[in-house]
Amino acid sequence: MTNPSSTTAPKANSATWVGLFIALFGLLIVRWATALVWPGYGFTATICKEISIWLCVVALFVVIRRGEAMPLTSIGLGTSPVGKSILWGIVLAVVCMIVGGVIASLTHFKGGELGAALFKLPLWLVILVVVRAGLVEELFYRGYAIERLQLLGLNRYLAGAIPLLIFGFAHVTNGWANVAIALALGVILTAFYLWRRDLVANIIGHFLVDFISIVLPRLLVHS
Repeated sequence: MTNPSSTTAPKANSATWVGLFIALFGLLIVRWATALVWPGYGFTATICKEISIWLCVVALFVVIRRGEAMPLTSIGLGTSPVGKSILWGIVLAVVCMIVGGVIASLTHFKGGELGAALFKLPLWLVILVVVRAGLVEELFYRGYAIERLQLLGLNRYLAGAIPLLIFGFAHVTNGWANVAIALALGVILTAFYLWRRDLVANIIGHFLVDFISIVLPRLLVHS
C-alpha cells in the first residue's frame, strides 16, 4: 500500500524563478532592446526580435525540462485530445473576434502604428510573426506563468491576473485602444485556460484571431 506522504508533488525551485522572469518579462526586454538598436518596425528589427524571442522559448523549455524536471503537461500541453483542442480553439477565436471587433469599432482602432508597419513587411515574415505570437504569448503568459505562480502559492485568480496585466499593458506602445483589446481578449484566454488547462486550444484561438485580423487582409489584397 502506498503511503500518501511518500508521493512528491511538483515544487518550485530557483529554476522556476528564472522561468517566470523569462515568461513575464522576456518579450518586453526583447522588444525594448530591439527598439534601442533598430527603432521602428523595419525588416531587420523584426527579424532580430523574432530570433531573440525564439531563443527565450528555448531557454524556457530548458528551464522546464532540465531545471524543474517537469513534464509539458505542467504547462497545459498534452492535457486534452487534439480534436477537442482544435474545436475549443475555434470557439475561442470566434468569441475573441466578436469582443475585439466591438472594442475596435468603439475606439476606432485600425491596427495602430504596428499594424501599418506589418502591412509593409513581406507576407511570409508577417505569417511567421503571427504564428510566433499565438504560440509564444500563450506559452509565456498563460501556460507557464499561471501554472508556476500557483505553484509558488498564489491562488488561481491572482496567478491569472498578474500575467494578464503584464500582457495587456505590454501593448501600450501601439496605443491605449490596443491595450483595451489585449486586456479584453486576455481575460477570455486566461479564463479559458483556468477552466480547461488546454494550452493548445489557447494557442490555436490566439493564432486564428491574429491570422484573420492581420494576415487575411493581406491575402485578400494580393488576390
